[in-house]
Amino acid sequence: MDYEDQLDRALSETPDIEGQSQRFEVPDPEVRQEGNVTVYENFQDTVDALGRVDDHVLKYLRNEVGTSGHIDESGRARLTGEFDAGRIADAIDDYAEEFVLCPECGLPDTRIGREQGVQILVCEACGARSATEKG
Repeated sequence: MDYEDQLDRALSETPDIEGQSQRFEVPDPEVRQEGNVTVYENFQDTVDALGRVDDHVLKYLRNEVGTSGHIDESGRARLTGEFDAGRIADAIDDYAEEFVLCPECGLPDTRIGREQGVQILVCEACGARSATEKG
């Protein structure tokens, strides 16, 4: 196989990056107050869109807004304190940047792994591997 054949084969096996960023959309947080608790109604939809484990997302969210919280039996996140949708959306956007979107190609086709005790983000699309800052 010559260089041109190899290049053609590589290009045919490479995912089409153009326009794929639109397939990654995280729903806007739907929050409401219940006394001194903020209920994140569509937390499970957000977790599903991110493609991550709900405990990992909640831990990050709690750290970012500086509170405690848990996931109730309906899959909603319940955070102690009053937080508006904008603050929660900012934290979720930061989470996506850190733990979902590949820093090399920008695609969400990633998974979280560990190598030599360090948490890394592995991209299934381009093969990039990068350490997460807050892992």
